[in-house]
Amino acid sequence: MNQSNKIPSVSTVRFLLHASQILKNPLPFHHTNFERLGDTFKLKLATKKSILFSRDPSFAAYVLQKNQKNYHKSPIQTRDLAKYVGNGLLTSNGERWKKQRKLIQPAFHKKQLVNLLETIQQAISTEINKISTTKPIDIFPIFNDLAFQTVVKSLFSSAVGGKEIARLQYITEAAQKMLVSELRQPYKHWWFRLNGKIKKHLALTQEARQILKRIVEDRKNDSSAKNGDLLDMLLDARYDDGTAMDEKQLIDEILILFTAGHETTSNALTFTCELLARNPKVQEKVFAEVNQAKVASNDLMEIIRSCSYTNRVIDEVMRLYPPAYFIDRISLEDDEFKGMKIPKNSSVLLSIYEIHRHCNFWEQPEVFNPNRFDESLQQNSEAYYPFGAGPRKCIGNNFAMYEMLLTISELIGHFSIEEKKSPIEITPLITLKPKNAVLQFRKR
Repeated sequence: MNQSNKIPSVSTVRFLLHASQILKNPLPFHHTNFERLGDTFKLKLATKKSILFSRDPSFAAYVLQKNQKNYHKSPIQTRDLAKYVGNGLLTSNGERWKKQRKLIQPAFHKKQLVNLLETIQQAISTEINKISTTKPIDIFPIFNDLAFQTVVKSLFSSAVGGKEIARLQYITEAAQKMLVSELRQPYKHWWFRLNGKIKKHLALTQEARQILKRIVEDRKNDSSAKNGDLLDMLLDARYDDGTAMDEKQLIDEILILFTAGHETTSNALTFTCELLARNPKVQEKVFAEVNQAKVASNDLMEIIRSCSYTNRVIDEVMRLYPPAYFIDRISLEDDEFKGMKIPKNSSVLLSIYEIHRHCNFWEQPEVFNPNRFDESLQQNSEAYYPFGAGPRKCIGNNFAMYEMLLTISELIGHFSIEEKKSPIEITPLITLKPKNAVLQFRKR
């Protein structure tokens, strides 16, 4: 971290000269600036505003944990994303966020999630059976469907049909793509409004709301329909004054679960398979562990607990390819960190991708090494943020880990992935997405 009050800056001219590159993939541009200027720098935009970029894990801990009250979610989520998914847990700040977090948290407690494991496993098995061994396939669409199906079935059990699921998935993904276009090309915002693109996507989200409204009303009207799913838990949840969420708030939270709960998981699962294909010894070690766990027990939670090496593999995947590869905040008041002045209303962008690959905190950071997460080695947890940190750490982190562990154990138990040596390709959008994840699977 720069110890002086003056933070190194990247000029507007330099930014504009690299605009086309940044639009495709901003990570190389940011990496060059970190290497040139240090762990924190300021990017001056043409709008006279600037963004503070940092890969300093101590600053990340300060923003997300130690002084988190002074750093709120930025308008990227509270305004831009919120217009598509509403004002729920992911897109709110302050007292509204606290109220919603307290209400929803119990539904994602480990003890509650145990009751969903069979539902999660069934959704996983159905999608894994779609994997073809006749030719190389792009695995991302399968994992994308798998993750969305898992969220939907965990929320609604069997209360929603295949056509509705497909439509909800299409709308969720279309809205995210539109948001990426808006954020990467702010100078085109007037054009997106003029040509009706924003209006079209807002209409799509209203369609999704109508589908969800019907599902919620059907559940409310059938008092005998208790499925033990997340929708039941959300309907039964009560605020401190004894009231339940109103329908609009409930639908906001469900839309956010779709958005946050499927793409990040499908990304991580795809990168896991990509890395297993390039590390056949690790793949076989995972198979041996999974096979032994399934022989020892049919209990899904016991299998999860037994797969400690597989857990470390997933941890290492999310170090190298964190789905939430940046975290953005806005400072509410003037602040100071290690002599660095942070004015009120500063935009702060924490590069999780860079923190996870920082040579000062990770030995051979570019190398895929699951053993670095062996508990006995006590690696740098202070430089590891796959689910964020502090009070706003992802509420679904346990759900995601259970889902990923069950998916990899099911997949590797049935298939081997042929070795692949070409570099892994990425597309950084709202999340860090895989690109051209074409793999060849063989039946074991």
